[in-house]
Amino acid sequence: MLPLLCAGLKALTLDELLSDPKMSPKKFAGLFEDFSFEVHPFDVQDPEVFLSTRTGDCIDYAVLADYVLKRNGYDTRLIRVEMVGKNMGHAVCYVTPDRVYMDFNNRRYYLSLARSGPSIREIATRVAASFDAHWTFASEFTYDYNTSIKKVVLTVVQTDPASMDPDAERYGSSRPRPNS
Repeated sequence: MLPLLCAGLKALTLDELLSDPKMSPKKFAGLFEDFSFEVHPFDVQDPEVFLSTRTGDCIDYAVLADYVLKRNGYDTRLIRVEMVGKNMGHAVCYVTPDRVYMDFNNRRYYLSLARSGPSIREIATRVAASFDAHWTFASEFTYDYNTSIKKVVLTVVQTDPASMDPDAERYGSSRPRPNS
């Protein structure tokens, strides 16, 4: 019994994730069910450290999901949502064709992918609602493991009219309902 238990806890490697021809958002999420939440002193952990220690936070998970799924042909976006009263932000990986976001907080549930429309405003509203919070601003960003550089691509401010959102033309400017 012990060898089976140990085999089940075998650390994933980045090469294994990248070489899996059947990698999907759902499969990716399932691989992280028993990872532990732990904030690290650096913004984004090295992926091999995250995988070998099985500990990390939302940005480690979102950035790795973006990196792996993009290389498997998925159109993904990284979104960070800042929330009022929680003194925190939260990062997710949005999978555009599936209209879902991957959230480190949902990885243990059967329904590990949360549905949302594609605009930053829609994603931010859904993410904040999952924390029972309101958001102030949200940004789409990129991250490069080779240079450790994070770049903000677009920012949406909650109090601005939706028609002013920088992604309004691409994704529409409808204001989502928090529980839709």
